[in-house]
Amino acid sequence: MLDNSVNKIVGRLFLLFACFSFLLSCSGNGNGGVASGAAEIKRPNVLLVVVDDVAFNDLGIFGGEINTPVIDSLAREGVVLTNFHAAPNCSPTRAMLFSGTDSHIAGLGNMFEDLVVNDNQRGNPGYEGYLNFRVAALSELFKDAGYHTYMTGKWHLGLEDFNGPDDRGFERSFTMLEGGAGAFSNMLALFGARKAFYREDGKLLDSLPDDFYSTRHQAEKMIEYIGDNHGDGKPFFSYLAFTSPHWPLQAPEASIARYKGKYDEGYDVLKARRLQALQDRGLAPADIEPFPRFPGEKPWDELTGEEKRYQAKLMEIYAAMIDDVDIYLGKVIAYLKEVGEYENTFIFFMSDNGPEGHDIPGAVPVFGEYIGTCCDNSYENIGKANSYVFYGQNWAQAGNTPLRMYKGYPSQGGVRVPAFAHYPKGIESGLQSNHVLSVMDVMPTLLELAGIQHPGKRYRDRDVVEMRGSSMLPLLEGSDEAVHPDDYVIGWELFNKRAIRKGDWKIIYEPYHIDREPRHAGIKTDTWQLYNLAEDPVEMNDLSGKHPEKLAEMLAHWHEYAEENSVIFPEEISGY
Repeated sequence: MLDNSVNKIVGRLFLLFACFSFLLSCSGNGNGGVASGAAEIKRPNVLLVVVDDVAFNDLGIFGGEINTPVIDSLAREGVVLTNFHAAPNCSPTRAMLFSGTDSHIAGLGNMFEDLVVNDNQRGNPGYEGYLNFRVAALSELFKDAGYHTYMTGKWHLGLEDFNGPDDRGFERSFTMLEGGAGAFSNMLALFGARKAFYREDGKLLDSLPDDFYSTRHQAEKMIEYIGDNHGDGKPFFSYLAFTSPHWPLQAPEASIARYKGKYDEGYDVLKARRLQALQDRGLAPADIEPFPRFPGEKPWDELTGEEKRYQAKLMEIYAAMIDDVDIYLGKVIAYLKEVGEYENTFIFFMSDNGPEGHDIPGAVPVFGEYIGTCCDNSYENIGKANSYVFYGQNWAQAGNTPLRMYKGYPSQGGVRVPAFAHYPKGIESGLQSNHVLSVMDVMPTLLELAGIQHPGKRYRDRDVVEMRGSSMLPLLEGSDEAVHPDDYVIGWELFNKRAIRKGDWKIIYEPYHIDREPRHAGIKTDTWQLYNLAEDPVEMNDLSGKHPEKLAEMLAHWHEYAEENSVIFPEEISGY
């Protein structure tokens, strides 16, 4: 049996020959298919898995108590990325994932939902509210290269007829178009007295199957799509974008029952246990002080008995949703093994941002009014199809401990997310990397893996931007070299919250908003603060006064980032 290093060399030569044969076939028959001489060469399949609002510590591989054996096994057999960064929110991350460039360039400089109230942004380049046509989409390039392209799950990159998945390269798709929806067949919308927007193969759906459960359906549809064309000699690019555990929190009663009583000790105990688990794995310093409790929030021991009971069930539902993701991802993996495609499938797994910790009804009053009329949120009913709940900032901070904040924030708790790659034929097994990486690096990685060339500045008779990310493939193959240099700069801006990271240094700017007051002691609004992540991964010790020269250097990087990406600050800032 070949050892891993020889396996990788053989795999690379195999891939190069496959790509060369594919190019010859394209020049010979003009239809994008693989010539008969290359039919025996199997280019790698791709399974890109994105989960929605999963916290770093939720997964077993990072010490979480939620049952995720399939995900944990894939991660252990692949390369775990412990310093991987996304955008603070859903659609900007997805825009970067499918373009390889910054969300302010790709059309989601702000989320579609916020562009509605920000006239100064809406309609400007980079603020179209959908994956714009200044980029060549990842799925388009895979389809052009002769791959089958399938998607199931959350799109969130456009609602109109011209910007859905079928318009951006997916030949088959079952998608929930917007930011979120209920998990069951009643099509509970994220907001408003209407049905949630679902499409299959471009057609807007008026109903869902009576037994519909989003996580199961998304996985089963993916299996169906892959199976429909299996055996025709073409590889597939599949995008499985689970909507769980995005709010509203809903799961089958049997799934929730698996976690009955699991969280009765509360969020403070969970936070301490998860921190200890990270420390045991070397993922957090032994002497670290985690991000503290939010001002005004009660310790678990100060809650009433009924409050504890209700809060514990919220976490039970959330855990059940992640558990179900693992179960149904396991069904997809089992199918790939059954049809002989598992060994030839590159799997990349990531969360789109940190966990959801906002009090949405409190921060956005219209949500409170909607939820109060649409749903029954009594203890007995939460988790069902006509309920609408969130699990709150205390559980979210347990999931993110020891980091600062959660989804919606450019601090590490909002943008550092769980991620790993798995590919037995071509990458290392059992490797863990702490190199700084970005979601923009995924597209160049997948293109290199498949031997697909990005078109550069021109695609389908239109001008497009080049990718800004870099391929992670050398790192995944076992090289200890960083994907990016030590002076690599990552920038973030969303809802006027801003950050720049360079090496271990990071600056953060948070605007004042009454719904987010009071802040923790030392965290100031409407001013830049400076942190050294090597010494202070929790981002609590502002060094701007001690290192004014470093602050000035980082601010220069911020201004460069804002200019390069044509950042426009929103006129209206919600409490999100």
